[in-house]
Amino acid sequence: MFVLFEEDGAFKAGTVLDDNDASFQVENTHGRRVKVKRANVLLDFHEPSPADLLTRAEATAATFDIGFLWEVCGDDEFAFADFAADYYGHAPDAVESAAMLFSLFSAPVWFHRKGKGRFRKAPAEILQAALAGLEKKRQQAELIERMRAELVAGRLPESFTHDDGMLAQILYRPDRNRAEVKALEAACVDTGLSAARLLLKCGALSSSYDYHYNRFLFEQFPEGTAFPSFAPPSRPMDDWPLAEVVAFSIDDATTTEIDDAFSVTPKADGGWRIGIHIAAPALGFARGSEFDAIARRRLSTVYMPGSKITMLPDEVVNAFTLAEGKARPTLSLYLDVRPDLAIVGHESRIERVPVFANLRHHDIEPLFNEQTLDEGGPDFPWKKELILLWELATVLEAGRGKPSAFASQVDYNFTVDWSRDTPDGPGVVTIGQRLRGSPMDKLVAELMILANSTWGKLLDEAGVPGIYRVQGGGKVRMSTVAAPHEGLGVDCYAWSSSPLRRYIDLANQWQLIAVLTGTEPAFAPQSVDLMSALRDFELVYAEYNEFQRHMERYWCVRWLRQNRPETVEAIVLRDNLVRLVAIPLVFKVHALPPQLPGSRVSLAIGRSDLIDIEVDARYIGTLAEPDTNNQEEQVF
Repeated sequence: MFVLFEEDGAFKAGTVLDDNDASFQVENTHGRRVKVKRANVLLDFHEPSPADLLTRAEATAATFDIGFLWEVCGDDEFAFADFAADYYGHAPDAVESAAMLFSLFSAPVWFHRKGKGRFRKAPAEILQAALAGLEKKRQQAELIERMRAELVAGRLPESFTHDDGMLAQILYRPDRNRAEVKALEAACVDTGLSAARLLLKCGALSSSYDYHYNRFLFEQFPEGTAFPSFAPPSRPMDDWPLAEVVAFSIDDATTTEIDDAFSVTPKADGGWRIGIHIAAPALGFARGSEFDAIARRRLSTVYMPGSKITMLPDEVVNAFTLAEGKARPTLSLYLDVRPDLAIVGHESRIERVPVFANLRHHDIEPLFNEQTLDEGGPDFPWKKELILLWELATVLEAGRGKPSAFASQVDYNFTVDWSRDTPDGPGVVTIGQRLRGSPMDKLVAELMILANSTWGKLLDEAGVPGIYRVQGGGKVRMSTVAAPHEGLGVDCYAWSSSPLRRYIDLANQWQLIAVLTGTEPAFAPQSVDLMSALRDFELVYAEYNEFQRHMERYWCVRWLRQNRPETVEAIVLRDNLVRLVAIPLVFKVHALPPQLPGSRVSLAIGRSDLIDIEVDARYIGTLAEPDTNNQEEQVF
């Protein structure tokens, strides 16, 4: 005797070897012996053979018109064998019964299973809904296949561009229920390319730069970088007294948000009155205004090589930046300095300050540096003022007992010429170097530290809350409570010197203005809003800084591909991790022989990738062992 039975959701047939009442010992069509419960047996038969039954029944089932079966079937529950008898008009043989079973079982939309070999036709309304769903799936499958084929052929399907945010959504937060995402994933499997590389090949991205930059915008600026419509600041700016000083700023060539300037005014009785002047946008708009909302949303200017996203609209920046030839409202800190450079008093004021010059690093540093300070150097405008401020900065640095910068560290300046194209896309990058700790750096750093610590104390002594940078035990954090900053060697330090670029500085400036004018502070003690701004700023500022580092790494790889050096020099940091000397690119060199940290090695650059931002390099030779007597060589 043979039996047809169900096992693991499939129909199988075999020869009965033993009948144990509740179960059968069966040899299936593959020669394997299995135990089959009697409850799982749907049909017993004597002919044809099990294998022949399965073959013939499947072929017969394929000829049935499922729609016709549904039409002629009654509404009541039925057994497949009974339905087969009605269909054929005679007692069905094993093949005919099995064929009907297979056909009914393969059409769950039309016939619902109700038990062992029993079925019931689907109600008409349920059937129509199910068939509509199947048709929709069929059409979607066809659409996915068409889009997959286009992507594989290097063409971007039209549906990928229907929605402005579609491509970003597909790339950076794909919804795998979308047909476009399914098509892209299938095309990636077929081509062996990642989603970003395939879309770049299809022209969805104009360059690899767009992939990285658009990811940042998608995550941090989902509504875009355009500012909402706004009315110009309405607060009067000319009501504040005009300071009788000659002020100048010091910034790099790309700075447009000029937050700080300085002035040196000789005193009749000897010494000087030195002014530290900070742009005061807090005088132009109040907390709770539309500009506050804009700044609160962005929290900081975003910097990246070749571009930036400002915290405030250009119209606001232009109204308050300390531009040459303008008299702008400022929060000023005046220092009374004796001829021996001792500070004997200070005063904070709100006023308008005339700015006579915007000095730029690239113009001044060749004339004002360590060598010219030692040798005298040529005369140039502002030389006396710069030397005096540098001498004061040296005294301030010694008083803190902490260096304002480590002279062994190198800063890298990235400049991107967007008017020029390369095979990798728009932009030719130049990466320059300058040692940190130059006289210009020290001058600006020390005066900013003095201003931020002085104004932090002013807020604390007045009992007005502010936001402070605190360092203890090597950890830097932000707090609304004044506390020492061990790294700077000051009792407290409140960021206040960059209100055009950082929301924390803007918030502190509102508080300082309240202290100086005797008005109600923008943020009350234990303000939930102030604490919220602090937390949000820390998170966002970290994200912005990480993005800046990410894009600097990207442009370093672009620099290598652009200049194609035959060999590069690198410093071994540890194990197989190296940093190039010419540019600040850190990466691993596989198969690098064991080297002491600080060793200089020569490398040949191989393959590079602008999507993953990776570089392959081959070790050529060791140029120099680390100089254990030169401590600067050990600073990384």
